[in-house]
Order: sequence, then structure tokens, then C-alpha cells
Amino acid sequence: MSPVLAGVLQLLALTAALALVHRPLGDHMARVYSSDKHLRVEKWIYKGIGADPDTGMRWPAYLRGVLAFSAAGVLFLYLLQRVQGVLPGSLGFSSIDPDQAFNTAVSFVTNTNWQSYYGEQAMGHVVQTAGLAVQNFVSAAVGMAVAVALVRGFARSRDGALGNFWADLVRGVVRILVPLAVVAAIVLAACGVIQNFSGIHEVGQFTGAPQQWNGGAVASQEAIKELGTNGGGYFNANSAHPFENPTPFSNLFEIFLLLVVPFSLTRTFGRMVGSLRQGYAILATMATIWLGFTALMMWTEFAHHGPAFELAGGAMEGKETRFGVGGSSIFAVATTLTSTGAVNSFHSSFTGLGGGITLLGMQLGEIAPGGTGSGLYGMLIMAVIAVFLAGLMVGRTPEYLGKKIGTREIKFAALYILITPALVLVLTAAAMALPTPGDSMTNSGAHGFSEILYAYTSAANNNGSAFAGLNADTQWFNTTLGLAMLLGRFLPMVFVLALAGSLAAQQPVPATAGTLRTEKPLFSGLLVGAILIITGLTYFPALALGPLAEGLAS
Repeated sequence: MSPVLAGVLQLLALTAALALVHRPLGDHMARVYSSDKHLRVEKWIYKGIGADPDTGMRWPAYLRGVLAFSAAGVLFLYLLQRVQGVLPGSLGFSSIDPDQAFNTAVSFVTNTNWQSYYGEQAMGHVVQTAGLAVQNFVSAAVGMAVAVALVRGFARSRDGALGNFWADLVRGVVRILVPLAVVAAIVLAACGVIQNFSGIHEVGQFTGAPQQWNGGAVASQEAIKELGTNGGGYFNANSAHPFENPTPFSNLFEIFLLLVVPFSLTRTFGRMVGSLRQGYAILATMATIWLGFTALMMWTEFAHHGPAFELAGGAMEGKETRFGVGGSSIFAVATTLTSTGAVNSFHSSFTGLGGGITLLGMQLGEIAPGGTGSGLYGMLIMAVIAVFLAGLMVGRTPEYLGKKIGTREIKFAALYILITPALVLVLTAAAMALPTPGDSMTNSGAHGFSEILYAYTSAANNNGSAFAGLNADTQWFNTTLGLAMLLGRFLPMVFVLALAGSLAAQQPVPATAGTLRTEKPLFSGLLVGAILIITGLTYFPALALGPLAEGLAS
């Protein structure tokens, strides 16, 4: 079988699997967030944290819950790393330095999972499981809670209440993420992903010297790493490591895991607003961009330029032979169009245009299908922008799902889409202008610029992947990337929740003959166009200096 055909068949199998679970999982999540009943274990949690899950929250109270919980998570994870040297199961590793502990704590709490350290050489079992794995669950649940709050903003009228953050957080973990992660971990363990708490041991000789590896609870962490679109690997090689991703089947299954919840949330959205067609319109937009980017990536990586590429069957540098170009291309697009950041190949070794595709996928805002929760609310913000543009073209007040998009609403949406590009471009410019950050670059010219641009794009969009030719374990990068992750995660949430509160306080307006039909293919096409144009106008000059220049020169 040719490598191209193998890649196409993998893509078809993945699409079929996602379609198969879309309805049952989407409906289940809608029931979870719409139920007024609490499980016994949930009641114990509410009692333990002193929360009343039946109290409705307006957007300022909901936001305070998000920020307070996340701040506590940063503090706890930071302290856990700082005392690692005296913890049991530390495997002899010392405590993490302050700047790196800050960077890692922020990274995992913001669902970014950027890693400026070697996982198997820095983190012991307690930090990995009680710290990093726990944050993989709760940071994903926070994103889902914010998305559901925005959906309620569209669904409710003259209420202003967006639900209860603590109830949404706990239900997301207990009823959705934990059950899915348990099943996924069992499948991964059956595929050969390790699951133990063994110490460091020698596994053989490598280039004449002894090689040592430590074990770990990898299958369980790998499951939630993908399901929660987190991305932090137990090992430095991430999903290219055979202990994390041993076979072509496990590779395809991991891609499925990182896409399944974001795609299924569109069904949840349709259920909660009372129109499945609205959910299908958002799904069609996401799927169009995802399939288009995947096809383009496979084309660029399979394109043969010279005898070496022809013999290898494509651009195989930096890719695992057990996955090939097809499996690596599908994974790279999926991980950068979501906020996952897991990698099964070396993104820095992709072709110039291929690396540009991974960059552009993040710069779209990771909305196709995006992160767990963050992809849905990001796409709904873009839908608000698209409706507003359509209203300008026909000269009438825009409406979306029966809610008017006025001055207040469009300001919140505009601030949402401006904050991340501002962080990326300003910090990239500062890093290129100052001498100290430039010392971390192992490449010069267009590719060196792409490394810096990729790092800040990944951090501000809460992705976590990297062009690994950049040494990011410095005070400058640990600090500035940490700030980019914090601001890139929580400032957009402020505007999302403010928009949700504004919408929830409105009285629905009836549809008229002049109302834009947002469940039709025409709107999906308009939405795709708006996303590509806005992103292109924002980032094209920077992309022209980096991956486009590199790709055209090759």
C-alpha cells in the first residue's frame, strides 16, 4: 500500500469514528449540563469546598469562580514543584527552579502544557500524577464550563444568570472527563502504553553508553492529555515516544481522543439552544477547516523534491517511521487546530509550508474544532463577528439565535479576537529586538524567526507545542511565555463571560424575513471566510517573514 493511500484511509477511518460518537456523546454532555440533580460524590465535593451548586451566577460571579479556582491551581502546582525534592516518589529529582516552576504551573493550569523541561529527567511520580495529571482534568473542565456559560447566554432570556461555575466544573470532571479517560486509558494500556510507578532502571546500551528510563502512570495521563486537549507529555518526546504512543493504531486513537470532545460539543450546543441545525452549522464550519488543513498538510509533506524524498516516500525528517507522513500530518494538524500541543513528530523539521500550516492552525484561534470548551466558545465568538459583518452588508441590526448583536456585544467579541494576536506579535517583536532571547535560537534567518513566532503563538493560544530548535528554558522565555499563557487564557474568558451575561439579559427577538438564517450552508461559508480573512490580515506579514519565506526558498 502506498504511503499516500495509507494516509487517506487513516483520515477516512478517523472521520467515521468521530461521526459515530458525535450524537451520543454530544447528547450526553447536554444532559449533564442541563440536569438539576446531583450525584452523591458531587454532593460530597460541594460540601468539601463549601459551594452551593444550585445558586445561579451572573457573569461577574462566574468569572470570579473561574479566576479564584485557577489561581489556587497555579499556587498549588507551583508549591508542589518547589518541594519535589522531599516528596516520596521523587525518583531522586531535585526541586524545580522558581522560574521554571512558575512557567510549568501556569502552563498546566491554562491548559497549555508548554514544557521547557525533560519530563523523564525532572518530574517525579507525585508531581506527575497529583499535580500535572489533576490539572489536565480540571483545566479542561474549566474550558468546558465557560463554553456552556456562553451557550446559556444564547439560550436564556432576561435572566442574566449563566449557571453555577462550581456545578459545571465538578460535573465536567465527574460525569464526562473521568469516565472517558478511564476507558481511553484501558485501550491505551492494551496497545502497549506503560502504566506503573517503577523507578529509574537501565534498559540497554545506546551508542556505547548505558541508557536509563523511568516508568510512570503514562496510560492514564496520556488519556486525559488528549481528551482534555492538554498536550503535556510524560516524556520529552511526547507522543513520539513508544511508551506513550507505541503503534499506528494507538496513534490514530490518540488523534481521535483529542478531537472527539470538541467536535461533539457542537451537538451539545445545538441541544442546549433548541436547534440541532445551529449545531450542525458550527460543526460544518469546523470540519471544513480541519479537513482542508489536513489535506493541505498531507500534500506539502508528501510532495517529493529530489531523490531523498522519493526514496523515503515524503518528508520523513523528524517523523517516526511507525507513523509515516500520513499519520504525522494528521496528528500535527489536529494538535494545532485544537489547543492540545501534543506532538508525534518534530514540527520544526516539517517542510517550510508544512510548518506554516501548523502555525496558521493556532493563529486561527484553535477553533476547528479547538480546545475542549475553548474551541466552541471561540467559534461562537467568530459567529457573532460573521453575523455582524452580514448585518453591515444588508444595513440592519444583526441577530444571532434570537439575540441582537449591538454595540456592547460586538465590543466584547472584538476584544476577544484582538488580545491573542497582540500578545503574539508584541512579544515576538520584543524577543527578536532584544539580544538575550536571540541567544536561545539555534537557527538563523527565516526558520529562526519562525521558532520565536511559533513559541509565542503556541503560548498565547494555549497550545503548548513548539519548534524545538529554540531553547526556551531561560528566565526570559519562562517568564514571558508564562505571562502570555496567563493573559491568553483568562483575558479572552473575561470577554466571553461578559458577552454571555449581556446576551442572557436580553429579550429574544422574533425572526423576520430579513433575519440571516444561521443554520444554512451560506452562513457556514460566510463564517469560514470571515475566519480566514481576519486571521490572514492579522498574521500575514509575520508569516511572510517566517514559514512563507522558508517555503518559497526551498
